[in-house]
Amino acid sequence: MGKRALVTGITGQDGSYLAEFLLSKGYEVHGLTRSSSTFNCERIDHISEAKSLAAGIVSGGVFLHYGDLCDASSVNRLMRSIRPDEIYNLAAQSHVKVSFEIPEYTGDVVALGTLRILEGTRESGLNPRIFQAGSSEMFGKVQEIPQKESTSFYPRSPYAAAKAYAHWLVVNYREAYGMFACNGILFNHESPRRGENFVTRKITLGVAAIKLGLRKALALGNLEAKRDWGFAGDYVQAMWLMLQQESPDDYVIATGETRSVREFCEAAFSYVGLDYQKHVVVDPLYFRPTEVDLLIGDASKAREKLGWRPGVSFQDLVRMMVDSDIELLKRQHLL
Repeated sequence: MGKRALVTGITGQDGSYLAEFLLSKGYEVHGLTRSSSTFNCERIDHISEAKSLAAGIVSGGVFLHYGDLCDASSVNRLMRSIRPDEIYNLAAQSHVKVSFEIPEYTGDVVALGTLRILEGTRESGLNPRIFQAGSSEMFGKVQEIPQKESTSFYPRSPYAAAKAYAHWLVVNYREAYGMFACNGILFNHESPRRGENFVTRKITLGVAAIKLGLRKALALGNLEAKRDWGFAGDYVQAMWLMLQQESPDDYVIATGETRSVREFCEAAFSYVGLDYQKHVVVDPLYFRPTEVDLLIGDASKAREKLGWRPGVSFQDLVRMMVDSDIELLKRQHLL
């Protein structure tokens, strides 16, 4: 029998790539998903059958369970029934700007949700290895460049503050109770499965729509914000590697390269033969109350201890996303 993994946020971008990866390693994969009026399983439809969700089991080695990180009883129940060997906590309200609008809910899911997993694990008497998905947004108003594991946090949003709380909870439970719990400080990672309200996907969808003649302009916020962008499929491998080590630790996962939103636009538009300056307009509506200007990670520790390196370049990532969105819009509009 292979190992058994519990993945929160399995229907999200990272969860879907991680589920694929774990299945390739022979895992039995269990996923936590919230109940809603519609199935939200598009990202994992190719490895499961959402129609079987109500029965609690799906094909392809993936089992889905209703639950919510805001509900400790459902977390504890799943812990006892699944008895996982590994837990990957990827669930979150992860949109930074939205976190300013729903800060209490963001804190409940991101910060207290992590606490519920850690405390539920402790009280269960089980000893799974735990991965907590941290964020480069915790560095916020950066205190040094590049950012590494020892860099001080200076969160600039409710989301980032909640992630910082979760990070230190993992460290505390590791030291207080001897848990095998790791923080992955993940810098921005994108893919064709990225949510459409995130800036990279908004750009590539906009490029596809403009190229196909479906629209003429794309409204964005701060074009000068700089981020360290990698491919989500690469980053989930780093998550798994952390839990295969002899002892738990925290790791920055990043490419070590930074580019502005403007540069992302330029790369995406030029790929299809367009000039971004003729189509992109800046709209103050999309600015955050407090901005994070520059993020660039130093993943030396992950390279040395995990043997991890990103496999997809920035240019290949942009092209992958643009190509995917062009095909998506062609299917939707029967072009």
